[in-house]
Amino acid sequence: MKQLLREPRVQFILLGAVLFTVYQFILQPMQDDDQPGSNQIQLSSGELAQLAMLFQAQWRREPTTEEFGRLVENRVQEEVLYREALAMGLDKDDTIVKRRMAQKMQFLAEDAGAALEPTTEQLRSWFSEHNEFFAQPPRVSFRHLYFSPDQRGANAQNDAAAALAQLARQPENAGLANTIADPFMFQDFYSERTPDEVAKEFGPDFAVAVFQLPPGAWQGPVQSGYGWHLVYVDVAIPRRVPVFEEVEADVKTAWFTEQKAEAWQKAYATMRAKYTLILPTPEDPSAADSQSGLPAADVPPL
Repeated sequence: MKQLLREPRVQFILLGAVLFTVYQFILQPMQDDDQPGSNQIQLSSGELAQLAMLFQAQWRREPTTEEFGRLVENRVQEEVLYREALAMGLDKDDTIVKRRMAQKMQFLAEDAGAALEPTTEQLRSWFSEHNEFFAQPPRVSFRHLYFSPDQRGANAQNDAAAALAQLARQPENAGLANTIADPFMFQDFYSERTPDEVAKEFGPDFAVAVFQLPPGAWQGPVQSGYGWHLVYVDVAIPRRVPVFEEVEADVKTAWFTEQKAEAWQKAYATMRAKYTLILPTPEDPSAADSQSGLPAADVPPL
């Protein structure tokens, strides 16, 4: 039985039966009782299907007939209360309601800007004008030896310089490096880190210095927020702008974002042009200064 219930066709039939039952025993009587001129609440098949889908998304199963009936009644209750609130004028001078309605207007305007699917050629053209936005920052992979001021005091920098001189006379794979430094609380090796990532770990001055070091040798001493370091840069990857094919999905997302912003700006400019702002003009200009902190003449025009 469980396996049968997992079949999509069986689920579709059951959902259809539920919708039919709800319509027959809940919605149809409601419509029959409605007289011409009275208030009617009509739910579309799409709205009913959405209620069922929301229930299934939350509970990972189809609603029973009783549960679906409660979902419909909750939706009806919401509509009834909404209409009664409007009739009583409860939406007037309500900051939350105004903010929500303004937000919905902005969403509608933005959706208009994202209604059309761009072609690949449109995206290529847009990318050619905005490719710097997708530039990939430089990255560096490096090892470091730490010389702690807590353990060495004022000698930490000098000890790091002396250790560098020792390392310069040793083969690259010599084990000396592991014996002349102090333990570090984090990592000894960092792979493909950006300047921001290095700065977050060691401080901005250390990051600037590390990205200026040529790879292939121990160098320093370089100071961080923790103390002094000798740094061996293994790989330095310069900043680069990727080709369109590498970031096509990101380009499309950015294009839609720009289209939405432009659509909103144009829509608001059109709506704003219908209205005139009237500000109070105090009889005493000094009173306006004391109340608002700005002279009346300094209020920017809208």
